[in-house]
Order: sequence, then C-alpha cells, then structure tokens
Amino acid sequence: MIVMKFGGSSVADAPCMREVAALAAAAHPRSPLVVLSATARTTDQLFEAATRAEGGDLPAALALHASLMGRHRSLAEELMPAGIPAELDGALADLGAELDLLLRGVALLKELSPRSMDAIASIGERLSTRILAAHMGAAWVDARTVMRTDAAFGSARPLVPELDALAASILSPLLGPGRAVVTQGYIGATAQGLTTTLGRGGSDFSAALFGAALGAEDIQIWTDVEGVLTSDPRVVPGAQPIPELSFAEAGELAAFGAKVLHPATIQPAVDKGIPVTVRHTRRPQGRFTTITAEVRTGRPVTALAHRGPVTVLTVASARMLNQSGFLARLFDVFARHKVSVDLIATAEVSVSLTVEADAPLEELIADLSAFATVGVATDRAIVAIVGERLKHTPGITGQAFGAMSDINVEMISMGANEINLSIVVRAGEAKDAVRRLHAALIGGGAA
Repeated sequence: MIVMKFGGSSVADAPCMREVAALAAAAHPRSPLVVLSATARTTDQLFEAATRAEGGDLPAALALHASLMGRHRSLAEELMPAGIPAELDGALADLGAELDLLLRGVALLKELSPRSMDAIASIGERLSTRILAAHMGAAWVDARTVMRTDAAFGSARPLVPELDALAASILSPLLGPGRAVVTQGYIGATAQGLTTTLGRGGSDFSAALFGAALGAEDIQIWTDVEGVLTSDPRVVPGAQPIPELSFAEAGELAAFGAKVLHPATIQPAVDKGIPVTVRHTRRPQGRFTTITAEVRTGRPVTALAHRGPVTVLTVASARMLNQSGFLARLFDVFARHKVSVDLIATAEVSVSLTVEADAPLEELIADLSAFATVGVATDRAIVAIVGERLKHTPGITGQAFGAMSDINVEMISMGANEINLSIVVRAGEAKDAVRRLHAALIGGGAA
C-alpha cells in the first residue's frame, strides 16, 4: 500500500479536488491511504473565528463560521451536481453545529485554551475529507480513532505503539487493491477522546506515521511544486527540482529555511526506511524529488537555503583559554532562557553563535556578562550550502568565497555531519549571496 498526502493548495477548490480524486483512483491498485489537509485558507479562517470569539465579538466569529460552512457546501455541490448524498449532508450539518457550539463557548468564557483551539482547528480537515470521500465513493476514517497522542494540545506527540495497533485494527481491514481510504492529517486524539493537533508540519507527520504503521511502500507528499528545489525560486528564478535527496540533506535544508518537509515530520519514514516522494499535484507526470536514507550522486552541492534575520553573539573571555567547563557554563545560560543556538564557531578565547532575532537579548547579555564580554550583531542572515559530498570536494570553500568576493562573511560554521557549510552575512546581502553561490556551485539561476 501507499500513502498519498495532499496539502491545502491541492484541495483549494472543486477542480483541485477532482485532480486529487483522479490521482487516488489511478493509484487504486496500490491501495492508497489518502491523507488530506484542510482546504486552502480554512485553518486560518478557523483561527480567526476563534480569536474573534475569545475577544467577545461573537457576531464576527459566526459570520466567519457561516462563510466557511457556505464555502464547503458550495464545494460539495459543485463536485456532486446531482445532489449532496444524505450521509454527507448530515455530516456537514453536524460539523457546522459543532463549530457553532465551540465558538459560542469560547465567546461565553472569553477564553481560548489550547484544548479548545485544537477542537476548532480539527473542523477543517474533517470537512475536506468528508467531501472528498463522498466524491470518490471511498471509505472515510476519523483520524482521531487511530492517531493516538498525548495531551500536549497544539503540538501533541504521537503514542506510536498505540497508533500502530489502532492502524492495524482500523485502517488495514479497509485497505486493499481497488480500494482507497480517506483520512485527515494534522489531527489526533488522546486516549480519553480529546481532540489534539500535531503542530507544524502536522499533516506530513501524519502521513509518515500512518505509512510507518502500515508498512507503506511509498509515502507521497503532493504539493504545488515539482519536488524540492535547489533554492528558493523567488530568489533564484532558475532553481531546479532535485531528483534525489537524502534525509540528512532534507533536514539541513529545512532547518535553514528551505521549503522542504520538516525533518521531524518524516522521521517515522526514516526509521522504517520508507522512501518519501514530493510531487506536483497538477503535474503528476512531471519531475519530482525522492527522499531516501542515502543518495548516490557526484554533485558536491545539492541545494542552498537561507534564513534570517538572526542575531550573532560573540562571547569572549581570556579565562576560556585552557579552562574546562566554559562552554558548559555558556550553554547553561541559553538553556535557562530556552533559547536555541543555530550555529557556533569557536576560537581560543571567544565563541560566536547565532540565535533567532526574537531571542531575549537583554536577559542573555546580562547573564553572559557575569563571566565574559558580549558583542552583538543584529540583522544578519544564515546562508547554508548543503550537499552529501561537501566534505569530499576539495576547493569548494574557495569557490564559495570567490563567488562572494565583495560580500563580507562574518561567520563560518561546518555542521557536525559535514554536509552543511553555513555562512553569516548581513541580512540585506543574503539573497545576492544565494544567487551568486547558486551560479558558482550549482549552475544557472539568473532570471
């Protein structure tokens, strides 16, 4: 069997849903489990309605509710012009009533707890999957009966042993050649039946978890791009799809801002050795990217990514020289303030590192100044050069710096796995740096 996950842009309207249905139908011999996101803009609309209700503006919240439900009913009518089946009609009515009740409850209490927000957010996926399943004549499964999670509302963690057992008992009997099953990404439930959501990249995470639980041959992520590109096409117009990408490369690119699957979301596939493909919904025969444990390629550089703004902190102390425990003391400060460090470069008496622009600088500097001097450089950006063969390619650093001969590089860091060479430049020069590096190290990129 295979898993086919479709994001919001892939189910934005009736023509898009027809394409999804056709792709799933073509995959019937492979027993597809179709994992769906909410339709485009729906989750944002649900969050806005919930926020309006919390603020006491119930009329505005209910107006958003009416708009959202009307849009989905119109979608169903367009897909099924002969008439909405009674089962779907009832499901839409029930979901509308549930959302109405939730919004009124939030407005009454003027409180929007993470638990309530998850219940409201789940409506989007439940609407889209009900409509698609009815259009396809496919089995519909409430993911909350399978995706068992803890109670960390907003970013729930899956309970994999329970999930695996539920997938075997609920999903497996429904799957078979010539049959498709439709379910939701992003949502789950606790053992007590409380609705949860999986947080960032939740639908991709759901697809990988379901695929791992069911022993899928392939996990397909269908989106609005032809796979993972060599760079952001808004920065490098000539960026090209990457045929093969390793899990490690995908993780590095995602960490530094590329539009790639978040590495945590595909870890279940990594653990089971299941390939993940990223495909374009409207160009199913076009190019795509396959993400696997290892790739065989001669290319030194796979892709470029950039992220910013970030802040560079340089912590210096003569006491660091030949003194054990300095770095432990340094990182204890960041741990206490719950600040993640992206890059680090060390010298004999100083350490430079990058943090997010919204890090609590005043508190960090105050604590660090107790044992060191602290320099601060704001409005910087990280440019990441990623490739499995970086460490085996002599001269790659020289090529990179040659391409940026008139751009000041303020920090350099090679990742521990040696597949990511990151540099820090002024934020205003990051895009120019990416374009030059793409031309020099990958080729093409000019508009």
